[in-house]
Amino acid sequence: MEFLSWLEQSSFSVWMRESPSVWAYPMVLFMHTLGLGLLVGASMVIDLRVLGCSRDLPLEPMKKFFPVMWIGFWINALSGLALVTIDATAMLTNPLFYVKLIFIALAITCGRFIGKLAFSDALADKGPLPPSKILAAASLVFWMAAITAGRLTAYLFKDVGVADLSH
Repeated sequence: MEFLSWLEQSSFSVWMRESPSVWAYPMVLFMHTLGLGLLVGASMVIDLRVLGCSRDLPLEPMKKFFPVMWIGFWINALSGLALVTIDATAMLTNPLFYVKLIFIALAITCGRFIGKLAFSDALADKGPLPPSKILAAASLVFWMAAITAGRLTAYLFKDVGVADLSH
């Protein structure tokens, strides 16, 4: 806990929390939203196409969305780290924060498998294989769960330490 308190009181965290400038918290929050849009938006387009939406659109050109997704991922990872430093004690003791991270890991894993399965099949545009469809559906669920858990971290278990949850 001492490290988390130190992190919250670091000059970067104080600047992020207290700066009236639009270059601090609002800009980092905007970047986090932008990264989320790139990552989850592109992922959902691919997932929905794999599930059969817009069958007239070829699947193969959608491979180009994967670099966009990785850009979104790294924007989110960096902006997320900055946001965590502002309230590290509350965030890193909030079980929903870890639920969010688990769902992100699951969604990213699904995306990686979809990239290998759905785009390696020469007949993918005729209809992706059933495992790709299962992964696409799971990816959609995991992203929705990650976003929901992320939003709820601001409201549930706020200022509750991990030790307090054992009662």
